[in-house]
Amino acid sequence: MSVLILQIIIKQWDKSQRTEAHVSERANRPDKYPIKIPPAFYVLDKQCVIDQHGDDLQGGRIKYSQTTKNNIILDRFQIDLNTNVLEYSDTSATDDETKTLGSLENRWIQCKYNWRYSIFEKDMFYWLYEDITLNAICLQSLNEDLFLNSEPAIVYKNT
Repeated sequence: MSVLILQIIIKQWDKSQRTEAHVSERANRPDKYPIKIPPAFYVLDKQCVIDQHGDDLQGGRIKYSQTTKNNIILDRFQIDLNTNVLEYSDTSATDDETKTLGSLENRWIQCKYNWRYSIFEKDMFYWLYEDITLNAICLQSLNEDLFLNSEPAIVYKNT
């Protein structure tokens, strides 16, 4: 039985953190990490590992679900467990376009996108900006350094 490994890295900031120093600090943060359990954890009867890094200013930012017996949704991504194919839904597109990025079978894919949305907190609205990276692969067993020891087969950027 193979294991789907999903590593998601979140960089969040508000309008006050758009200076060159802030941009440089965010750019110098890694876009891949070793996978350590915990804090990474198994879900869906140990079919999947989720490893989250970075910011989560509001708490509970990343949600996942199993829509059918064979599909997993994580943020803007969908993975078919039968084929191990990763799809990305571009919610910023007018037609909510879905792109097939490729197979995760024994090769990893890195997908990056950025986003912003309004937050209401302490009687005020403000913009929260995000830069999201997903590293994903499907393997027979978990290797802690798998993302560090190789380059992605596919890099997709929607920024």
